[in-house]
Amino acid sequence: MSLANLIFDSGTLVLVWLVQLVIYPSFAYYQKNDLIRWHRSYTKRVTYVVLPLMLGQLILCFFSIYLEVNIATLARLVMVLALWLTTFMVFVPLHSKIEESHQTDTIITKLKMKNWLRTALWTLLFLINFAD
Repeated sequence: MSLANLIFDSGTLVLVWLVQLVIYPSFAYYQKNDLIRWHRSYTKRVTYVVLPLMLGQLILCFFSIYLEVNIATLARLVMVLALWLTTFMVFVPLHSKIEESHQTDTIITKLKMKNWLRTALWTLLFLINFAD
């Protein structure tokens, strides 16, 4: 594992577990109006952490593929692309619904349940790269 991979993979690993075990569950403790107000700020702020980590992983994947195409580099690319797709096709719309919805409890439950997929993928990605 390169130092760059270690940095980005460790960052996403810690982040996804914090989101899964602390941040998403904490949403349930807010009153609806407070959640909506906080959520607007949260989504803007967390983007400054999430986007560089995800972009770094994606860039490193393409760079690795450029250097050498093999099962490991292709598997890594597939996992990172799956993470991008789920983030932008599932989670961004769910977060948008928090600010629009009267069903915030339902959306929070969906976030927590669906985020196990990203948690598993980022954990697996870290473990595979760490073992490499």
